[in-house]
Amino acid sequence: MSRRDRTIVVVDDNELIRISLRAILRQAGHVVVGEAKCGDSALEMIERHVPDLVCLDVNMPGRNGLDVLGEVRQRWPKVRVMMVTSQADRDSIQTMLARGADDIILKPFNGARVVETIARAFKR
Repeated sequence: MSRRDRTIVVVDDNELIRISLRAILRQAGHVVVGEAKCGDSALEMIERHVPDLVCLDVNMPGRNGLDVLGEVRQRWPKVRVMMVTSQADRDSIQTMLARGADDIILKPFNGARVVETIARAFKR
């Protein structure tokens, strides 16, 4: 699968984060097929596009990222999920990974780290 074929949905309640991630991902050659700002719209977007990967914020209004992660794992087990969070403590990270996150992108992030983390996920 070439980088141009990889589809990604970006989910974050912060518009600036969504814009930043979209720009980083597109510059790296990925295709951002959708964006959402809450858990329910994220699930709708994922159902519509069934992307290769979802960049998923943890703390959002309504359904949080961990709830969405659980549903993604049940309904679309092959979709890779990168949790995007500022929660860098060991317990939070272990919880996200235990619930099925493929990896974690810590906020604040830089473009190189995002691209590296996503590339690592696609190699698995």
